Amino acid sequence: MILITADGLRWQDLFGGMDPLLKDAKSTGMDGAKALKARLWRETPEERRQALMPFFWSTLAPQGVVLGNLKKGSSVRVTNSFNVSYPGYAEILTGRAQDEAIHGNDAVRNPTPTVLEFLRRKLGLEQSQVALFGSWEMFHLIGENQPGSIVINAGYRYYDGPHNSERMRELSALQFEVLSPWTEERHDYITFEMALEYMRQAHPRVMHIAFDETDDWAHDRKYYRVLDAIGYLDHSLSKIWQAVNDSPEYRGKTALIVTCDHGRGGTLEDWHSHGVKVPDAAQIWVAIAGPDTPAVGEAINAPDAFQRDIAPTILDLMGVDYREYAGVAGKPIELAIKTN
Repeated sequence: MILITADGLRWQDLFGGMDPLLKDAKSTGMDGAKALKARLWRETPEERRQALMPFFWSTLAPQGVVLGNLKKGSSVRVTNSFNVSYPGYAEILTGRAQDEAIHGNDAVRNPTPTVLEFLRRKLGLEQSQVALFGSWEMFHLIGENQPGSIVINAGYRYYDGPHNSERMRELSALQFEVLSPWTEERHDYITFEMALEYMRQAHPRVMHIAFDETDDWAHDRKYYRVLDAIGYLDHSLSKIWQAVNDSPEYRGKTALIVTCDHGRGGTLEDWHSHGVKVPDAAQIWVAIAGPDTPAVGEAINAPDAFQRDIAPTILDLMGVDYREYAGVAGKPIELAIKTN
């Protein structure tokens, strides 16, 4: 099981590519992005999204199911009240909203054992077999209820865990030489390459890779950089998919789930923002592909799904009864699971 999250990647951009509302605005930085617009602009949403995310739409989506395109009758929404990152990631990883304990992005430890921890115990896995690599340092608190339950490396931290290869040490040092503009989030390149190297060395059963720059650049109101970050995500998905299919440990028996923690606004005034004052930010999306998921492609006129349904779907695809996970509020997404 490989879970990939892209912080704040709007459903509008995933399903529609470069946003016509944002493509020429000075306030988005797009007024000077002539080369980018020449490369990514097309007349239809389907053509634009293909230009932006060619691997996702040509290879990944047709082999699974993608939900969340409101314009085609498919909705995926958060159930927490805040529409910000920590509550969203906690909902993904626990199958429930925890509004009483997680009010925003405060640095508190997740009060609930995550689905990552649950799977480790349920399947009797060694610590090294469940791993999380994230660009945002907060994942050290989000990813586990009991510190040391799983392997976590996030934010600007040297990697000192199991299977510490020469390549991992190089990446660990490089993160402090190629600094991002932010203090709590390193570049997604470092995070992804660390995760890919760990996958090659340790062959974990369960992995979460958390990208962040799709949201960081939006907060900086640089839509051209958001598009670059989405393009890098697509490139990374192609690499992880190739790694899965090149590996006898993973080929034909690995599920891939790609989603986001929250959306953002849909207008020129709020596209860069999210939170309780931006109700559109509750709208998210999810893509699922693997041997136990039917080849539906883009879902049309689908039953509503929710962020809390992702953890139960993970459990179901791993052959575990989601009802054994105490307190889970969601249910497996039916379109993501083959019926016998």
